[in-house]
Order: sequence, then structure tokens, then C-alpha cells
Amino acid sequence: MIKHFLAKQHLDQLFSVLTDAGYQVVGPTVKDNAIIFTELSHVEQLPWGWQEIAKPGHYQLTATSTNRCFAWNTGPQGLKPWLFKPEQPLWQAEQTEQGLCFRQASVDAHPIAVIGLRGCDLAALKLQDQHFLQGPYPDPYYQAQREQLFIIAVNCAQSAETCFCVSTGDGPAATHSFDLVLDELEEGYLLGYGSEQGQAIFQQLTLGPQASTDQLNTAQKQLADASQQQRHMPDEHSLLKLTENLEHPQWQDVADRCLACGNCTLVCPTCFCSKQESISDIKLQQAGQVRLWDSCFSEQHGYIAGKLFRPEIRHRYRQWLLHKLANWQQQYGRSGCVGCGRCISWCPVGIDLVAEAQILVKGTPHESTDC
Repeated sequence: MIKHFLAKQHLDQLFSVLTDAGYQVVGPTVKDNAIIFTELSHVEQLPWGWQEIAKPGHYQLTATSTNRCFAWNTGPQGLKPWLFKPEQPLWQAEQTEQGLCFRQASVDAHPIAVIGLRGCDLAALKLQDQHFLQGPYPDPYYQAQREQLFIIAVNCAQSAETCFCVSTGDGPAATHSFDLVLDELEEGYLLGYGSEQGQAIFQQLTLGPQASTDQLNTAQKQLADASQQQRHMPDEHSLLKLTENLEHPQWQDVADRCLACGNCTLVCPTCFCSKQESISDIKLQQAGQVRLWDSCFSEQHGYIAGKLFRPEIRHRYRQWLLHKLANWQQQYGRSGCVGCGRCISWCPVGIDLVAEAQILVKGTPHESTDC
């Protein structure tokens, strides 16, 4: 890929070009002491000089001496809330003189340009696409917004303590699913494009010459530095062994620590569990059905025909881990974990997904009479 240099003072031009093209610009900013994605109107809203300190059960922002706006890795959310919405109306019914009138909820989609997504986020997007678009019944709400999505990816220049994308094959470089991609250097950005839409925006920017050898070497060194990670998820073949250890004592060990709060599933960029609820107005003249995010850590998630099939926390944690790391391989051809580390840092008690997986794949089945 050929990359050109974009000076820092011209980064705001990218916002202007995207806005003129009809996109709502969404990007990272500091809010509630975390990096979150929200609508942005100018580059000053980006998290200039901020970096996160992420550890098991710990997330904290710290100011740095560098004048960079992408010196962080992840926050508590990725792209998922913008495509798979936390609350999605499905249909409404209204009592009329002719009787009940049913109609599908309107599709609320508009052009969105998201800046700041990392390789792990793009890997999660690819998995979400498989689930919501490539099955026999594509989700019309996801599909409508996905078709109007423009992505500006960022290659990571460092990794947080909780990152392990190298071992899942999903980072630190963004290699697919983007329209534009940039490397952040001290003096500016190296910018390339990965689609026709990206090329059209690329050609409207005030760009310097093609990136120099020194600039490209600096970008490669940053990627090499970001590849030095402390955590390493077992390979996918090893993860299949999780299904052989359904009664391993480690399930109870983690259950003794787990609060079943569902934080891990809420921050996970690939989790897609949902439930449907009926709503109505006080006069019972209108009713509807809405889809809401759900978590397999909820008791009700395993409630079927009057029976709780996963009554204990160890059952629910086992369901999550097995589905995420092993069963997804049969469904989607790969593990459902992209190595972002969000579930580790945002777990209130600091449960480490990688550490638990390593223990469970190396263990031996435990005899139990539990049913």
C-alpha cells in the first residue's frame, strides 16, 4: 500500500472533507475518565496526549508528554454499539378502527465515518458481519447502517498490558475492512486507502509526498513495539480442548470470584446475545417489540420452558468461555476473541480471560457427579 504524509495541521481537513461528503464523524474522546466513541465536530475533541493504563480490573487515563491523539489502544466500547444497537425497535402495532395494524420499525441509518478503530475492532466487525449479514436471514437494521459506514483505522504504536491481539492474529496492524488507514508519528500521519470510497476522500486531502523510507521504518518499528505483548491466548486448536474439560475444578474457582455482572459481554466487541421484550402505552392502543442487548451471565438467559439450565455462575461462565473460544470455531471458522483485552480491564474483580483459558486447556477432566 502506498502511503502519503498528512501533516498534523491538516488533520482537521479530514473532518471537513468527511462532513462535506455527508458523513457524521464519530471518533474517540475523553468522557467519564475513559476513551469513548461519540460524534465529533472538530479535531480538538480527540484525546490529545492521553493514554490508558489497563490492567486486570483496572482502567485509568494518564496524560503523556507526546502530542498524539491515538496514543491509546482501547476504551470500554468499540464499533458494536453503532451497528448492533443496545436497543432496537423491531415492530409496532396500533389499534385502529379497522383493527390491529402491524408495521415493521423504520430503519434509522445514515452515513457515519468512524475514526480510530484498531485491528482488533476490525476483526470484531468481520465476525459481526458474518453473524448479522452472511446467514440465511440478514438483519435489516445492521445491514442498513453497515452499508453506510466509512472506517478510518489506526495502526497501534504500542500495546496496553491487557492486549493480546498478536496471539489471536488480529493486530496490532489494521489489515482489512477499512477505507482509510493511518500511522501516527510525532510529526504527523502516514495515510493510505483500502477502498474506492477511501480513495475518493484521500484525493481531496492536502497531502505531502509519498512517505519516506525513514517514516515507513518508524511506522514499522512502532508496530514491532506494539507486537511485544505480555499475554498470549492459546492457539485455536488448543482452545477446542475446552470442550473436554466441562467439569474441571477451575470453573468453580472462577465462579467464586465472578460477580456475574455481565461487564465482559457488554464491552466485548463480538458478543451478540440479545432478548426481545414487548412494550405498550398506558392506554393499550399501541404495542411493540424491541430487541435489547443481553448477557449469557444473566440467569434468565438460560431460562427455557420453566427451567434454569445454567443456575450457577460456573455454568454461565463456562457457557461464555466455551462459546467464545471453542464453539465459534465451528460456527464462524475462528475463535470469537479478537485479543482486545477489554473483558480483562473492565471486569470488576480482574478475571483474566487468557489466564483462565490457559489453565483450562492444560487441565485434565475432573470426575464429578454434578448434573
